[in-house]
Amino acid sequence: MSSTTKDTPPPLPEPLRVAVADSHTHLDMQDGTVEDALAKAASVGVTTVVQVGCDVNGSRWAAETAAAYEAVHATVALHPNEAPRIVLGDPDGWSRQGAREPGGDAALDAALAEIDALAALPHVRGVGETGLDHFRTGPDGMAAQQRSFRAHIEIAKRHGKALVIHDREAHDDVLRILREEGAPERVVFHCFSGDAEMAKICAEAGYYMSFAGNVTFKNAQPLRDALAVAPPELVLVETDAPFLTPAPYRGRPNAPYLIPVTLRAMAEVKGMTEEALATAVAANTARAFGY
Repeated sequence: MSSTTKDTPPPLPEPLRVAVADSHTHLDMQDGTVEDALAKAASVGVTTVVQVGCDVNGSRWAAETAAAYEAVHATVALHPNEAPRIVLGDPDGWSRQGAREPGGDAALDAALAEIDALAALPHVRGVGETGLDHFRTGPDGMAAQQRSFRAHIEIAKRHGKALVIHDREAHDDVLRILREEGAPERVVFHCFSGDAEMAKICAEAGYYMSFAGNVTFKNAQPLRDALAVAPPELVLVETDAPFLTPAPYRGRPNAPYLIPVTLRAMAEVKGMTEEALATAVAANTARAFGY
């Protein structure tokens, strides 16, 4: 029996020679302190992280953490799966808040007003993760998601912030709503999950594509094909930690310090040196999030 279990954090990878940013992480869902996570990441060349909000409390936490740490930038939003929970209630207590009563459109409006206020803060660099998630949502939930997504697009444009998109099994609808509303100047598809065809559509629109550890998974050839055609000036790297830990550590806890594993796999797919890709990714992330 091996001494590593699925709870054992993976080892520190070889440090990157060019520092990069983790464009999408959830420090509030990871074990250990923010200080430790940032120190571990910096020790392998991951010197900046974008902390992403998924609900009102998490967005407040992201904004406070970004204010407290120079290496952290924040985004704020209601996750696509959060919007239906606010409107329709959450009897199973799937979210971190536990079971919730239905609040209707008024409750969604109140939550969006909180996100709007947070989006005005200078250390909040983006509005997200917002978008659509058809994986876990019935028709009732979809109406709430779309209303929330459209509102987030408007908030991002009004404050001049990046829009960070969660798109799960909803490519066509996400692209359609961006066209209908008019996209903000900077759009990031977090955990890009489209194929090469979608990557070309995003590239034409100038949308950033952020790749996570799942690009290393055996069954992810369509994702590698998408990365292969994505222009180097529109590519970002992320962990989405604690989720989507890259191979060979799949199923164990993810954290920003594992970015080098994913970046090296990406460099191979792109036929670029690690340094060349890291240099591009670092510049792209700063440009996408305006820091």
